Amino acid sequence: MSRIPFPPEDRSLSAYTGWGRAHWEAAADGLLTAALRHAGPRHALIALPGPRPSWSGARSDGLEGYARTFLMAAFRIAGAGGRDPLGLLDRYAEGLEAGTLAPVQPREPVAHDPVSWPAVTDRGQAMVEAASIALALRLTRPWLWDRLPRTARERAADWLAGALDHTPVDNNWWLFQVAVGGFLTETGHHVRAAEEAVRRGLDRIERWYVGGGWYTDGRPRAFDHYNGWAFHLYPVLHAHLADDRRALDRYGSRLAEFLEQYAHTFGGDGAPLHQGRSLIYRFASAAPLWAGALTGRSPLAPGATRRLASGALRYFLDREEATADGLLSLGWFGPCPPMVQPYSGPASPYWASKGFLGLLLPPGHPVWTAAEESAPVERGDAVRPLAGPGWLLQSTAADGLVRVHNHGSDDQPADEVLADDPLYARLAYSTVTAPVFGEIADNHFALLADGAASERGRITPLGTGADWAASAHRPRIAGAELPEVRVTSLVFAAGALEVHAHLVTGAAVGTTVRHSGWAVAGDALESSATGASARAGVAGRPVDGRSTVAERPLVSEAVALHGFSGATVVTPEAGTAFGPVAAVPALTGAVTAAECVFVSVLRLSGAEAGTDTDTDTEADEPPTVRVAVRRTEAGHRLVVHWPGGGRSEAVIRAGAVAVTAGGS
Repeated sequence: MSRIPFPPEDRSLSAYTGWGRAHWEAAADGLLTAALRHAGPRHALIALPGPRPSWSGARSDGLEGYARTFLMAAFRIAGAGGRDPLGLLDRYAEGLEAGTLAPVQPREPVAHDPVSWPAVTDRGQAMVEAASIALALRLTRPWLWDRLPRTARERAADWLAGALDHTPVDNNWWLFQVAVGGFLTETGHHVRAAEEAVRRGLDRIERWYVGGGWYTDGRPRAFDHYNGWAFHLYPVLHAHLADDRRALDRYGSRLAEFLEQYAHTFGGDGAPLHQGRSLIYRFASAAPLWAGALTGRSPLAPGATRRLASGALRYFLDREEATADGLLSLGWFGPCPPMVQPYSGPASPYWASKGFLGLLLPPGHPVWTAAEESAPVERGDAVRPLAGPGWLLQSTAADGLVRVHNHGSDDQPADEVLADDPLYARLAYSTVTAPVFGEIADNHFALLADGAASERGRITPLGTGADWAASAHRPRIAGAELPEVRVTSLVFAAGALEVHAHLVTGAAVGTTVRHSGWAVAGDALESSATGASARAGVAGRPVDGRSTVAERPLVSEAVALHGFSGATVVTPEAGTAFGPVAAVPALTGAVTAAECVFVSVLRLSGAEAGTDTDTDTEADEPPTVRVAVRRTEAGHRLVVHWPGGGRSEAVIRAGAVAVTAGGS
């Protein structure tokens, strides 16, 4: 954001991003100054302008503005040892006293009472905001809470205690009770209920821990950024603040295991993976990186931690299409209504405040004083399995792109199958692309019937390995499962290339199938298609004129290898979070037997033309992968011959995959 007065870059200490602690402090001060201009009477509600209120109503949105900016202010002030250069504590103290004097029903119109906070109710948004307020009060206790009049503390504690005995949404919301309970236990208010809430919340999330550092978010297979900015952040921070060494060992070891994988999901430009809900929180993705450093439970070098975190912050602030007064918008780089969840209001993006957790580390900590180190994506091409979520991570150093092939996350509830959520159900996600809004689904294999495309529905993971991931699903159209039809999917990855195989069983002969590739987006695109391949590219981003930084071109390509007979480029009317115009290469074919295999090679590349990858495939040349498919007694044998001479091999049958050779 150009209106924030940042200090000069320091490329001697921070060779990759140029930013250090002073830049983080300047970012916090700039964001807070802009937001607090919208504070209401007595600073109790901060009602930011926006296109619409959340489903919780304007009063709840005003509380959200208070709570989420208070959290950022708390990191800033506590990390500075109580120094308060913007004079924020008096304002937040006044808001706390006014807001808790006479709590009202959540949706009561603000005009009738512009200061009172909504009471905490079952599954109400006030429970979420109570957690941020409790954590902020815990961090700033010597300078705010301890100086309040006793009656004000009691009223505030009573309001917060509403979070202890009301029912949360059955997912990461249980951790909001942990945050509130931890603070109230520390201050001696509602101690028995507070201690029970901490125990209950931590016990609840155990059922969702799948091992390897990964939690699923209340549903059988819902994996996303909430692993970092909720499931790891709240338990480890509570243990740290309570000086509970046993709990810190438990949750810190899980965090360390998560971070060893998570660090590989950031692009060379600092971008986090664009997958999962609540993506408007942006650089909250830095929170688990800082949590690992704060608690001494990180496998990352201090300079690598800062490089990743500062890269994420710069990625957004360099590109943010600021509103007239410098507020974070409901979007990715700027306002983007289609990507906003209905529970999000104008102040929701300020949960990005979690990304400022690193300011709790003192200026002399190695995470601030060590020289920046390269990000994992910059150290060489990599393909690695993430067994917990059923993902295969694929990254290329030449362009800094990270791709994640999804064969395990669908966000489906346990007791029913809902329509596909584009942010979970796609075959792959990346740091430079996003799902298209409506119309054709990108990164998707579909059966077509009467103009409708099948959805993936519930995913059954079939495993991951050194260069592969696989899953099965029963395709659905209009909410109904196609009788007897199953799709078994496998991906192999090497360099920037990815080979996809889909075995369709039980479909009627003549049924049309379609495999769509990566959706590139920008202001203007180029595309082409032949009988066997389709290609779309954007000649560089900025997107929609919004970016202040130069970025490389981006190419998406799909080539038929077996079973497909046609290729096209689809241009949906709506774009993606990365731009207003999108293009999606797609391959089509038809089912010819009771068991039919379709194989393709896809490539997403941001490398400059003529840049060689580890597979000796130039960025401006089509992929040159050869495959052989043969029916055997064990199933359909697939052999992939990579350009560099390597080979991958598997046997695919309905609902099962056996990889017999791998590596490029």
